[in-house]
Amino acid sequence: MTRPYLANPKNTIEVLQKYEFVFQKRFGQNFLIDSHVLDKIIAAAQITKDDFVLEIGPGIGTMTQYLAFAAREVAAIEIDRSLIPILKDTLKEYENVTVIHQDILKTDIVKLVQEKNSGKPVKVVANLPYYITTPIIMGLFEKHVPIESITIMVQKEVADRMQVGPGTKEYGALSLAVQYYAEPEIVANVPPNCFMPRPKVGSAVIKLTRHRERPVDVEDEKLMFRIIRASFNQRRKTLANSLKNSSELSFTKQQIEEAIAFCGLPAAVRGEALTLQQFAQLSNYFSENT
Repeated sequence: MTRPYLANPKNTIEVLQKYEFVFQKRFGQNFLIDSHVLDKIIAAAQITKDDFVLEIGPGIGTMTQYLAFAAREVAAIEIDRSLIPILKDTLKEYENVTVIHQDILKTDIVKLVQEKNSGKPVKVVANLPYYITTPIIMGLFEKHVPIESITIMVQKEVADRMQVGPGTKEYGALSLAVQYYAEPEIVANVPPNCFMPRPKVGSAVIKLTRHRERPVDVEDEKLMFRIIRASFNQRRKTLANSLKNSSELSFTKQQIEEAIAFCGLPAAVRGEALTLQQFAQLSNYFSENT
């Protein structure tokens, strides 16, 4: 197995020219060209020869080569048909890689993990297009895919949103959802010049280590997330008004006011002030009393 060789501009350009590759804006393609960043991703994900790794969006195989060198086996899921022949070429010497031409949002990942890793938790690594970051992350968590950790490159602003707490302007439904399922940690900030083509914004590598036990006890997860979404849909409104105006909820004004009072919150509190624990408490109150 040769050492990874793609992580520099010269080799990347050679591959792209060889296949006359055209970047697809709809797929948000930005290929990494910095080996130091790739080393940081592999180290943060703690990839070892015992690991089966799921890579989302391998592109031309730059990070896939690094993962294959470090892991026992890699399954790389790529949506863009025009990249499949390139991946067959750049990964031909890596016998421990399987390339799957599919949309990650339509892939049965639980079945894949069962087949490739006997259902044991896997490590996910990805350089995600900005427009689809949240659906992919939430899809992995909500479908209860056996995951040990997710180490991903995302837009810096999205990484910040995942790890902040109440009272900040970045805090929202994504912060709470990620923190319900995992412990987020920003591993590295990555400037635009580390990519080809250059994105207009900075990126960050964030590692989400899945909780062994949930940080809160909640009777109805789906109800809690409906309440959370409603609380942030109209950020400037009070929590009571946000819940009352939500098409996803059917509580009366009185039920909402009683729940807020039961949780010891001020009547005019806004959703952005509540912790995950308080949202769980609110949700459990509605489950037991409505």
